Amino acid sequence: MKTKLRTLLAIIMLIALAACASGPGYKDVAAEISDLEPGNGRIYFYRTAIVGAAMQPSIRLNEEVVGKAKPKGFFYIDRPAGSYIVATSTEAKRSLSLLLEEGKEMYVRLDVKMGLLVGHVKPVLVEPAEGFSDIQKLNYTGG
Repeated sequence: MKTKLRTLLAIIMLIALAACASGPGYKDVAAEISDLEPGNGRIYFYRTAIVGAAMQPSIRLNEEVVGKAKPKGFFYIDRPAGSYIVATSTEAKRSLSLLLEEGKEMYVRLDVKMGLLVGHVKPVLVEPAEGFSDIQKLNYTGG
């Protein structure tokens, strides 16, 4: 019985790891991240958790799909300064309103919460120092 349980746990771990973001680490792409153009701000999106790894909903910014919530991954987008709504949805829609300022960087962590049938991915605005620290350990999933 213990052998079967260990085998099952090993299989689950392999599936979870396979679902994690692959790609270069932050340090490998940092030098390639361009400076902001005048009038723009930058939003980093990232997910640190591997819980619910198979669940990778689309991330929408003002209804435009800008990426996916991949475990252990990050990406960024540059947009003109202004008001934006970040949204994700599984069985429930979660959203976050933010005001992007010219020349500023914002960090949106994509937290996984348990739901009734499936988990939810909730966008959470974090302080820049915390967000910058978090993405140092993640893989770049942008284009």
